[in-house]
Amino acid sequence: MGTRETIPVAVVNGTGYGGVELLRLLQRHPTFELVEVTARSEAGKTVSSIFPHLPDLTLTFGERVEHAELVFVALPDHAAVDVIPGLLAEGRRVVDLSAGFRLRDAALYPRWYGYEHPVPALLQQATFGLAEFARETLPQSQLVACPGCYVTTALLSLAPAFFNNLIEPDVIVDAKSGTSGAGRTLKLPFHFSEANEDVSAYGLNGHRHQPEIAQELTRYANTPVRLAFTPHLVPMTRGILATSYATLRPGVTAAQIADAYIDTYADAPFVTVADQPPHTKWTFGSNRCYIYPVTHEDDARLVVIGVLDNLVKGAAGQAVQCANLMYSLPETTGLPLEGVYP
Repeated sequence: MGTRETIPVAVVNGTGYGGVELLRLLQRHPTFELVEVTARSEAGKTVSSIFPHLPDLTLTFGERVEHAELVFVALPDHAAVDVIPGLLAEGRRVVDLSAGFRLRDAALYPRWYGYEHPVPALLQQATFGLAEFARETLPQSQLVACPGCYVTTALLSLAPAFFNNLIEPDVIVDAKSGTSGAGRTLKLPFHFSEANEDVSAYGLNGHRHQPEIAQELTRYANTPVRLAFTPHLVPMTRGILATSYATLRPGVTAAQIADAYIDTYADAPFVTVADQPPHTKWTFGSNRCYIYPVTHEDDARLVVIGVLDNLVKGAAGQAVQCANLMYSLPETTGLPLEGVYP
């Protein structure tokens, strides 16, 4: 699909962290014209009155999409599944930030998300929106299911090794996230006095993002992948750091690993193969992901560190990156490459 001067877009649920970050990115986008934003709780109020850090955004929160051609949906999973079929039926293209269309198998939703999927046919039509590996399909996509922050970090960390058949299909992903990953809804574990000066693991009996990671790694490996995934909450606002562990296939060398990562991301503007262990602060406010693979040949072990901003590359930035590719725009359009320091 060719580029046009402007494309009218909307954000559904512009008051969550992902939605607000979309507003920040889209208000300066040279091609996507932000024409509508919905939020029932704030309907009738201007965006700038609720979010003073966006003083130039004079749009008023509404309750439904009426004019946009492209819609970014930043609703919770089940709510997104209820809304998106109607948007598609109206002929709109949709980029979904929820997990409502990420899994191919509808039977997984009751176990991992607690509901029966009402439109399983759309699961087969949705494009899994990890932009680096979906460039060929995004221009034809009507519905894009963007992976979340944990999933994006894990997949970008391990994909090159699986693409090149360098590791065994049995991996561990140990990940840490800041508190904004839990959203704006108030919950006791995320109060300052609970989360500050504390690190805790959660989802030990199975985190809901585990099947997404396993689904895509299995696709990369062309064989079922055994996955142990443990997320942790750390006392910072933004950022994800995932350390992934895998066993090297016999005879694999450090040089082969290095070449695989450099070659895989040679044309990926938002993925940097780092030359030192990366910090989450490097990515603050940017759409960049840093990957740092370390090979232990003596122990036949691969360790990969990946870091990103969970609200940008892990959510809103990734959604805009996918939308850019949907409309054949340079994927960097309107997206920050540099982080904020300190």
